[in-house]
Amino acid sequence: MCGNNMSVPLLADAVTVSGAERETAAVIFLHGLGDTGHSWADALSSIRLPYVKYICPHAPRIPVTLNMKMVMPSWFDLMGLTPDAPEDEAGIKKAAENIKAIIEHEMKNGIPANRIILGGFSQGGALSLYTALTCQHQLAGIVALSCWLPLHKAFPQAANNGVNKDIAILQCHGEMDPMIPVRFGALTAEKLKSVVTPTKVQFKTFPGVMHSSCPQEMMAVKEFIEKLLPRI
Repeated sequence: MCGNNMSVPLLADAVTVSGAERETAAVIFLHGLGDTGHSWADALSSIRLPYVKYICPHAPRIPVTLNMKMVMPSWFDLMGLTPDAPEDEAGIKKAAENIKAIIEHEMKNGIPANRIILGGFSQGGALSLYTALTCQHQLAGIVALSCWLPLHKAFPQAANNGVNKDIAILQCHGEMDPMIPVRFGALTAEKLKSVVTPTKVQFKTFPGVMHSSCPQEMMAVKEFIEKLLPRI
């Protein structure tokens, strides 16, 4: 089965790093504001597993309120980066549906939901958290880097019948992050523990790291993926 990518807009031009052998699992990873899927496809290639397919879609280009309405790749509009800033609820929900369409596409092509990890960095990490927690399929896990939970006041009620109540979450944050301070990451981790089984939430911080990734973080991501998506 090949499936038609054109029916899933974000898949048509997504960067896909194919497995070196039969693909039995997938990692869908969402980039941050103003970026593209290419940078994370490169980063994930360095920790790739041969039986895992990595899909890094590009966000649509939209005007972003936070950046004086400049048009740039953005999963949804951002008004501010504090826990009480107004949020683009319609945009967040629409973006989540678009990511769920990728998950459905992979499932139709033979990769079960429980062999799919959803992850992302910054705004992409935020969207991956929201999408996974509101997904009607049981996913393998979430990788949430330098991010927050959008529409956090809607949880735990928004977590679709608790399908992903036991999902494993790896949350990582640079301790010197000037954009999304590490304490927002810590608040997010606490919130997540009210949505999923608390012992399933790992919150790792990295000293000296700003709003970016580091080799130690990528190793933590690799270990998390290997553990949740073992070879079958």
